[in-house]
Amino acid sequence: MNHSVFNLFDTSSLNYSTKEEIVNLLFTSENIRIERIVSYGQISEDWYNQEENEWVFLLQGNASILFDDGNETHLKAGDSLYIPAHSKHKVSFTSTKPSCIWLAVFFN
Repeated sequence: MNHSVFNLFDTSSLNYSTKEEIVNLLFTSENIRIERIVSYGQISEDWYNQEENEWVFLLQGNASILFDDGNETHLKAGDSLYIPAHSKHKVSFTSTKPSCIWLAVFFN
């Protein structure tokens, strides 16, 4: 068994010059995947229509999620959001200072 430590808030070694969010896979099994996602101004170009449920927790920053029915949810550090499978959505805003740090849990 591996007992390694991963600090969710440590972004000191990240390269912010890429256009993509930075995703760290923290855990995966047959029915669940947990990721840390760091965003710094990125938004979604396309709609997400995922096969799995998603629960996100915004650890740092501010962000907005737009749903295809026109509703937009604004998140600040400490907020969480449950997104059921096949709920079309996109990220419409992420802050840069501070960057957004998400904990995303995908499950069936």
